[in-house]
Amino acid sequence: MEKRLLNSPQHSNENNDSVIAEMFLSSVLQEFRRETLRKEIDRSLQERNKDAFLRLTEELKKIS
Repeated sequence: MEKRLLNSPQHSNENNDSVIAEMFLSSVLQEFRRETLRKEIDRSLQERNKDAFLRLTEELKKIS
């Protein structure tokens, strides 16, 4: 039977932490991209740039 010490490194915990950190980072990056697209969409509306608006809204739909 394997004994585990309280302060000894646990490989499964390190893997779990890595997965959680990766998921968090991915989520933050996706939210940043969505916010960037929303700002670009607003700008395209202000500039009355229909092509940019359509392209940006399609991209936003794909990642939402």
